[in-house]
Amino acid sequence: MDPERSNGIHHVTLITRDVQANVDFYVGFLGLHLVKRTGGYEDGQQLHLFYGDDQGAPGSLVTFLVWQDGAPGRAGLGQVSEIAFAVPATSIGGWLVRALDQGVPVQGPLREFGEPVLRLKDPDGFIVKLVGLAEGATGSENAVGRLRAVTILTGDAEETSAFVRRFGYAPGPVAENIQRLVSDTDAVDVRNAAGYVPGLPGTGTADHVAFRAADVAALQDVEASLSRLNSSPTTVHDRKYFTSLYVREPGGTLFELATDGPGFAIDEPAGHLGETLFVPPHDAARAEDLKVMLPQFSMPGEPRLPRRDLPFVHRFYTPEDPDGSTFVLLHGTGGSEADLMPLAHRMAPRATMLGVRGRSHEEGIARWFRRMSPKVFDQADIHSEAEAFEAFMEGAISGYGLEAGRITFLGYSNGANFAAAVMALYPAVIRRAILLRAVPVLDPLPETDLTGSEVLVISGEQDPFGDGAPVLVEWLETHGAGTEHRAVAAGHQLTADDDMIARRWLSERKSHG
Repeated sequence: MDPERSNGIHHVTLITRDVQANVDFYVGFLGLHLVKRTGGYEDGQQLHLFYGDDQGAPGSLVTFLVWQDGAPGRAGLGQVSEIAFAVPATSIGGWLVRALDQGVPVQGPLREFGEPVLRLKDPDGFIVKLVGLAEGATGSENAVGRLRAVTILTGDAEETSAFVRRFGYAPGPVAENIQRLVSDTDAVDVRNAAGYVPGLPGTGTADHVAFRAADVAALQDVEASLSRLNSSPTTVHDRKYFTSLYVREPGGTLFELATDGPGFAIDEPAGHLGETLFVPPHDAARAEDLKVMLPQFSMPGEPRLPRRDLPFVHRFYTPEDPDGSTFVLLHGTGGSEADLMPLAHRMAPRATMLGVRGRSHEEGIARWFRRMSPKVFDQADIHSEAEAFEAFMEGAISGYGLEAGRITFLGYSNGANFAAAVMALYPAVIRRAILLRAVPVLDPLPETDLTGSEVLVISGEQDPFGDGAPVLVEWLETHGAGTEHRAVAAGHQLTADDDMIARRWLSERKSHG
């Protein structure tokens, strides 16, 4: 690209672990507008939020991939480490006061490249700078303006700077180990961090920075130019609101070139941007399931559920018309707290859902307790995790105001096994349960009183792990639980029959109640 054809930064994409805190900061504190909410194009189960000015104009945008309660990353080489928004220079004092009043971590005012700067930290710890401009700054004391700059950490500043120049940037001033590259509207600060640690992806880090292309033709010209350069591999994607070209610069930072159009108003009218949750077209068949699985949040000023600090990572889904009942969801091996939400929502559309994440990890995947082999389980771990889960449920019921008598536990595979173990060890915790593909894991199964409990066990006739299901059912019945056992023509995977049987079972209990 030639400098004359550059329009500067299109957007920057970061990663957050707490969607509510993220919205509160970027909308509530910085004053940006939420202009689009979608399921991710690469992963439909990942919420993607877009913030910007009221039109969602390129150059005003910062977007977030939501890794709810995900692992933190590490800022380092090959990453954008800071973003900066422009504000009027006269507003810097007001922003400092607001940050101090609202408990936002802040340093400054400092001076960078002759401009007053406040260095803030967002809720994930990412550096967000407010840069005071004497002339031409949008924004005010209550709302930031357009993106002013990004900072890139690189171990090869010369190569990175040369690559940035291909996107229409010219050399600007140098300050210590930072080379500033400038366009007509913003800047890229290339920081020579040779010898520093490589960046690690995760929450609190940046995924990429995107530069503007006027249209698809301009983007294709750049793609051809990069091909002749023999750069790193490029990929082009239709992101509905813009077309994107991705490439890594020599220092490792992911760059995107994004077209200005068609923009965010193609599926929502101006003045109502960001009000509707959309899913990518290729996920249309599971759109309703995704809308249940994606984390919910409230806009600043709206009521929100209090967040309690409890022993297990958890997430709520609240339907539009809740009936006071709650489903507690326990995922299978390698699952997440959202996995069973679509199934539970189909079973009971008006129930609030509390998805919980197991704390035991095996080769990076979540489980509810450790295992020695596929059928030999760590008994001490089962006992300790069951004890922690009892405390979790006590805190959830009191802290969130749940009706203990209207809670149904839904567990699948490892989660169902864990639920059965909790019933054995702490029978007062789980009084109604739907156990999908469950087997006993306690050795020996203890004596306990399950009188008054109601349990539906659904096993798979071809389930290779299902030989223990009859043993579990017999134990439940012997110890007083009202138990129904159904077998479906399936293996370990779930089928539509599981949904149908569970709904019928729930309906019978509702009518009897």
